[in-house]
Amino acid sequence: MLPIRRSDHHAEGFNRGYTLLELIVVIVLLGLIFGLTAPKFMQGLLTDSLNATSLRLIGLVQDLREQAIRGQEPYTLHIDIRANKVWAFASSASEEEQEKARKRAYQLPPDVEIQDIWSWTGGKHYDEAIVRFSKKGYVEQSVIHLRSEDDREISLELYPFLGTIKIHDGYVEKTSG
Repeated sequence: MLPIRRSDHHAEGFNRGYTLLELIVVIVLLGLIFGLTAPKFMQGLLTDSLNATSLRLIGLVQDLREQAIRGQEPYTLHIDIRANKVWAFASSASEEEQEKARKRAYQLPPDVEIQDIWSWTGGKHYDEAIVRFSKKGYVEQSVIHLRSEDDREISLELYPFLGTIKIHDGYVEKTSG
């Protein structure tokens, strides 16, 4: 009796890769995994008050820099360390507009505090600090030190010419000169 033989065409040509159905199943499973884990990861990142506050301050600094460049007008970021408040205004703002900005200030969460602000020319500030943005977007080199109630610390370092902000875990000590 002769053995029954399959066609070589099917054995070698079409069984070398994955079928479309297998690829679709894998893609759907990966989508489900990412869809279920990504929101929890983002929520964990943004619900941590210290991280959320640092991200908000970074966004504010970047926004002020862009406004200064776009409007060709200097801006001022005012930081009240004791009250844990931050607000900003254009240098051309009247006293009334500055007071409105102060009343609309961003209040940091109760479990996050600004420890101090270091600036290149002024050294450390413990009460109030001003960070100025030139109309070209330059900012004085500064470091904003944040601390949470569980004693975690983050330092936000503002670079003058690059328009970048470096985030450091912990307290970063700077000295002028």
